[in-house]
Amino acid sequence: MFVDRVEVELQAGKGGDGCASFRREKFIPRGGPDGGDGGNGGSVVVIAEAGVDSLAALAHRKHWRAKNGVPGSGSNRHGANADDLVIRVPPGTLVRDVQHDLVLRDLAAAGDQVVAARGGKGGKGNARFKSSTNQAPREFTPGDEGEHRHVVFELKLIADVGLLGKPNAGKSTLLSRVSRARPEIANYPFTTKKPNLGIVQVDLDTEFVMADIPGLIEGAHFGAGLGLEFLRHVERTRVLVHLVEPMPMDQTDPVANYHAIRSEIAEYSADLATRPEIIAVSKSELPGADKVAAQLAKETGNEVYQFSSVTGAGLKQLLGRTYELLGEVGSD
Repeated sequence: MFVDRVEVELQAGKGGDGCASFRREKFIPRGGPDGGDGGNGGSVVVIAEAGVDSLAALAHRKHWRAKNGVPGSGSNRHGANADDLVIRVPPGTLVRDVQHDLVLRDLAAAGDQVVAARGGKGGKGNARFKSSTNQAPREFTPGDEGEHRHVVFELKLIADVGLLGKPNAGKSTLLSRVSRARPEIANYPFTTKKPNLGIVQVDLDTEFVMADIPGLIEGAHFGAGLGLEFLRHVERTRVLVHLVEPMPMDQTDPVANYHAIRSEIAEYSADLATRPEIIAVSKSELPGADKVAAQLAKETGNEVYQFSSVTGAGLKQLLGRTYELLGEVGSD
């Protein structure tokens, strides 16, 4: 199961209380205070780990609680610090504090981590309060409470290339043709309801990651259809490949569909709207593909590619230009 957004509550551990104790041994009538400090409570640490590709493991556990620190004891024995509670998430996960609407950390790469809830500090034992004027202190301090946070984990897939297009534009079919990914493919809208990743092998030494993202409809930046999920995942891609279907099933105008998606992207993110884009007419075996490509080239001023996932025509040229553009853009 692919899960890309999870809300959880995090509770860090409480610090152990300090101890009020006095040394009591035969022949040592004035042993003095010997209460130890409490241990620190465990923190909740979120780590991005390679190989984790979904938040599904977190979906059915809404409360994460780290252990408390051990209280101090007599004979100046300090309580043990509690181990941190580690939550492992996929690279590309955004950790957001819901209450304060604050991004704690963008865990973009494997190994990135953030202390999402800090454990409480252990209390002081009465041995800490001994002085020349206070030989028998009875003071001690309790351990601090650990932080409590309500956070949201949002996964934004990291891919080199993101496939744009209306539902049924041929994104899943293209991905299955050029990689070993096997997304669900059917002849109805919104076949793709979750992002799919595939590794495209250009030659023996070069490859890139392509993401097939759910289709976009008008109003997506307001949350219509699968829009927000679509837009969130496409944010991290370096190059966009915009597929335009020449004969849409809903009888809409292909060129108008292109402009509608561009408008939705601009409404969502000005930065995303300036991302390098390749325009490609899919299903070039269908009548009218040449006409649509020519009209798009005229209106955008850009070269428009044509390809067919069925016959394979134009795929080599499209992938070659995509890899070339990735080289021009460079890595982040």
